[in-house]
Amino acid sequence: MARDFKLIFSISLLLLLLDCCYGGKVGVCYGRSADDLPTPDKVVQLIKQHNIKYVRIYDYNSQVLKAFGNTSIELMIGVPNSDLIAFSQFQSNVDSWLKNSVLPYYPTTKITYITVGAESTDDLHNNASFFVVPAMQNVLTGLKKVGLSRRIKVSTTLSLGILSRSFPPSAGAFNSSYAYFLRPMLEFLAENQSPFMIDLYPYYAYRDSPNNVSLDYVLFESSSEVIDPNTGFLYKNMFDAQVDALYFALTALNFRTIKIMVTETGWPTKGSPKEKAAASPDNAETYNTNIIRHTVTNQGTPAKPGEAMNVYIFSLFNENRKAGLDSERNWGLFYPDQTSVYQLDFTGKNSGFQSNSSGTNSSGNSNSWCIASSKASERDLKGALDWACGPGNVDCTAIQPSQPCFQPDTLVSHASFVFNSYFQQNRATDVACSFGGAGVKVNKDPSYDKCIYITAGGNKTKATNATSLNSSASTSQGNKLSTWTLRLCLVILLFSLQTLNSQAF
Repeated sequence: MARDFKLIFSISLLLLLLDCCYGGKVGVCYGRSADDLPTPDKVVQLIKQHNIKYVRIYDYNSQVLKAFGNTSIELMIGVPNSDLIAFSQFQSNVDSWLKNSVLPYYPTTKITYITVGAESTDDLHNNASFFVVPAMQNVLTGLKKVGLSRRIKVSTTLSLGILSRSFPPSAGAFNSSYAYFLRPMLEFLAENQSPFMIDLYPYYAYRDSPNNVSLDYVLFESSSEVIDPNTGFLYKNMFDAQVDALYFALTALNFRTIKIMVTETGWPTKGSPKEKAAASPDNAETYNTNIIRHTVTNQGTPAKPGEAMNVYIFSLFNENRKAGLDSERNWGLFYPDQTSVYQLDFTGKNSGFQSNSSGTNSSGNSNSWCIASSKASERDLKGALDWACGPGNVDCTAIQPSQPCFQPDTLVSHASFVFNSYFQQNRATDVACSFGGAGVKVNKDPSYDKCIYITAGGNKTKATNATSLNSSASTSQGNKLSTWTLRLCLVILLFSLQTLNSQAF
């Protein structure tokens, strides 16, 4: 009995610790468009040596799948665009593919995602996007038949070209010419809780417009900010701006629950003459180091502060068979001889890192509050207040007539309470109090009478204004805390049961 209890206790404690350590995941893309790469077995050893735990491949090569067996590395495999027609036309084609090319390696090889098509809207020659959704549906049906539809998520990867507008981020909108494909694809993702997979490359924005885009801005090194005039959000890097443009585009179509996963991003180390100013080992090291740290510290974006997001770095190796400019063949983190092109810490735990990627503190300050600035114009305050009570998901009940924070009935007073609610619900980060300059952080509690201004922990919230924080305003951090608490209770319960059981004997 004691041995059984120890096992149960250990498992429960492990679940508890795993939940505490939850964060954004960093993976690497393993492309193989080259004729000088090491064998898959050696590649897996290299990946393990550098503590890389998430890998994306672009097909379902049997040697590669076998090499990842018994490693615990989570693998994302791909259905190439060339297979889309066959996969979309007949379910039997998908069933045979699963039986012969996937299931023989699962679960020894830990396959967690299947991408059906890659940047299909850019593949105009083959009209690939027309076949993506039917192929996705058939792959999901095939997984359901073998009981794996909940263990392996199905999605597709897209380029930023899916947007017709990406700046300012709040005006992000999908290209209407892809409507035939986009809405059914988004409905599939929402119904099956699959992520929206996007390939993002701020590098290209700088390369193509170096006079209009700051290099520091795309490298996460900017000391200045770009403001979104509609929301007041401040952006210190282009990556966050591009991600938020996608979030706003999804929200505009009422797909608020879909999570975004960045399946490719990176920086080349070498380029053709027109790329020399951008493509270099130093810039590549800076960008990839900062994107890794930005991800693992759960900084999120100005529109989604503190929200975890998974990111895959492109690419593991330089690929000498790729066509196009020189940069296309020089995105690798490693040379074919497995030596590093530059040093990169995949854990993102370098103590010397100072984040300024989105103007936030990574943890916030529970001893500070956010109120309306006395210097803000009435127009700015009203615009920020309306946004916070709408898209910002703040419950503004407490500032309504007869509620505890209605008096004094002034714009500054109402805005202050709402600004603070948004600020605290989003981990009390600096950017969550910006509101385009209309918000300001203070260290003195602005609570008065029965109007209590909450703090990040929520410990100061009283029953008098409990209605100001309903469940719809809860953040992902709150959900994780609830899960953590539940699992702690489970551990305590199991321990109590064991104590009673011991006493009985």
